[in-house]
Amino acid sequence: MAHLDGKTAVITGGGTGIGLAIAKRLAADGANCVLMGRNLERLETQAKDIPRARAIQCDVTDQSTIDEAFAKARATNPVSILVNNAGIASSAPFHRMSEAEFLRIQDVNVTGVFRCTKAVTDDLRSADYARLINISSIAGLSGGPYISHYCASKHAVIGMTRALAAEWAKTNVTVNSICPGYVRTDMAENAISTIIEKTGATREQAIAELAKSNPQGRLLEVEEVAEIAGWLCHPDSRSINGQAIALNGGQSM
Repeated sequence: MAHLDGKTAVITGGGTGIGLAIAKRLAADGANCVLMGRNLERLETQAKDIPRARAIQCDVTDQSTIDEAFAKARATNPVSILVNNAGIASSAPFHRMSEAEFLRIQDVNVTGVFRCTKAVTDDLRSADYARLINISSIAGLSGGPYISHYCASKHAVIGMTRALAAEWAKTNVTVNSICPGYVRTDMAENAISTIIEKTGATREQAIAELAKSNPQGRLLEVEEVAEIAGWLCHPDSRSINGQAIALNGGQSM
């Protein structure tokens, strides 16, 4: 019997990249995974290949779709695991950054986490086992040029993580953040394209530019992030709470 048998796990941004890898990892441990995201067709395609998985459309910036999506997710069982993975990024020097772009990033990366967490708060706090995992970033632990809005959002996610871990410490919920460096995902591909466009670098040079922040000299794989999520969801990880777990190959913070 797998240790997550019968548990409902919701993964936002579950149709691609890190979210999809986490869904596969938790399903392997027995969880009934709910893949949430904006592109329903993509979610349904991916869910077909994951045992017991369901696809539910959800936009984390739209409260009405969140309410509807989470009502569907808990139709048979309360939500035991929430992975707040949905996120976006862009880059711009601060002196050229618009307020609209700053707020767009916060709406998805911070307020989206707040909205989805609120949607399952009663489920998590009343459960005999529950996990809340927020996907932050190394940018939530240190600063970086041209991503002040993204850094601000990911620092906020870690702050929320630590606050909820302290507030809910007497319940059966643990609350943690995973903070990867650059992972081989569509988001990294966008960063690679930006480097090529703005500097004239080759693709190999652009990848090396991203990878140089990792002392191991490489981009992370989505499965590495998923493995940490799986570990945090194990019942024996209940003492791990309020942590911001860095996956960066040993980069000094």
